Amino acid sequence: MKIYTKTGDEGTTSLFGGKRVSKDDIRIEAYGTVDELNSFIGLLNASFHEATQNYFLHEVQKRLFDIGASLAADPAKRIIPPDLREEDVQTLENAMDTMDQLLEPLRNFILPAGDNAVTLAHVCRTVCRRAERRVVSLHHDAGVEPRIIVYLNRLSDYFFVLARYISHTRELPETAWQPRKNEK
Repeated sequence: MKIYTKTGDEGTTSLFGGKRVSKDDIRIEAYGTVDELNSFIGLLNASFHEATQNYFLHEVQKRLFDIGASLAADPAKRIIPPDLREEDVQTLENAMDTMDQLLEPLRNFILPAGDNAVTLAHVCRTVCRRAERRVVSLHHDAGVEPRIIVYLNRLSDYFFVLARYISHTRELPETAWQPRKNEK
């Protein structure tokens, strides 16, 4: 089977269900950004080796694939409901609470700095925020299962805590943001 179909050469693509839409449609932007996030998570996961975190990130990737598939479905046909449960959000919260117990209280804004794993966790956080914004735009336009928005919101928080956790476990200092002093 060839991967290229040439059906998108005119700037359109198919949703699950067959409906063709423009490649810059907000639905494509939403699930495309979720897919981008999933790829960055794969890169993050490959950048450090901690069995519990690696397994957890792999599970997150599966949830994001479920979300992407749901967003890619023709909404008129309701082909693929998101396989996302309330406990998926709770699992993210529990993971953050567990990591947070090991961290110093946050007293400053911190810069996305450190080693590759730390900075990739911050990249995942920012791409996740963009995915959330695209999904919210789609929600305003066509409606989206609200749990998707909640999950993405919590997931971006998770990546912030994960970045701090990785810094902590590697004994890397966090870089506090210091505003420029006004010199008059």
